[in-house]
Amino acid sequence: MLMSIIAILSLLAAAAYGFFARLGAAELWKCAAAFVLAFLGFSLLYVLSAAVVSLFIDTSWPRKKQNPLCRGYIACGGEMCCFYCNVRTHVSGLDKLPKDGRFLFVANHRSLFDPLALFHAMRDYNLAYISKPSNMKLPVLGSIAAGACFLPVNRENDREALKTILCAADYLKRDLCSICIYPEGTRSKTRELLPFHHGSFKIAQRANVPIAVAAVSGTDLVKKNILRRRTDVYIDILEVIPAEEVRAETTAALSDRAREEIAAALKQREGEA
Repeated sequence: MLMSIIAILSLLAAAAYGFFARLGAAELWKCAAAFVLAFLGFSLLYVLSAAVVSLFIDTSWPRKKQNPLCRGYIACGGEMCCFYCNVRTHVSGLDKLPKDGRFLFVANHRSLFDPLALFHAMRDYNLAYISKPSNMKLPVLGSIAAGACFLPVNRENDREALKTILCAADYLKRDLCSICIYPEGTRSKTRELLPFHHGSFKIAQRANVPIAVAAVSGTDLVKKNILRRRTDVYIDILEVIPAEEVRAETTAALSDRAREEIAAALKQREGEA
């Protein structure tokens, strides 16, 4: 939606320039150049507006409510990143997600582009992410993310990690947002699926919500392809484990179940050995 709006505004700006400059047929290339410059200008204006808004965001947590403007910036920012990085996202299994009510979304983590692709693909589901503390300190993005109910997790400190788990469960209970977490805890720098942290699944148990399990592939190719070709990113929603089953299972069993499903889906999608 954002990029379509920017394209329309840029087209109107280029047409206005051509009209008022009284360009002839031989000078239509100037209209094309005006369109490109306007497109880049409106994109930069969007980024600058986010920077201004970030100055007024309270970054403390837990939060009483989500800032809808921050949520919008996150969703549109993912769309813009996908556009400029020439990424096309393909999503399967959206029909499996709960139509009403919140859920815990778990997926594998291969690239810094994982959340960006999900921002765009899952924009209608209001996902807030659990991320490492350093990401929450980034200029502009950190403040906007905090306003959208993103949470930092310090996996080196069990007490701080538990605080994040309890806060995420509280957000789910209060219907502020759904929560997305990468149970591997960090990016896999190879295509090998890392061990899952069982504690991640406590969030769903404490909040009494279902768990959506998804496999993400293709994001690790974005950096290599960015200036050469389009990258296709696949987000396959494999299963939604009902809240009743989540309560009945141990976190270790839930973790193993999710990991096995993701590993099998990646093998099928990518032909991994």
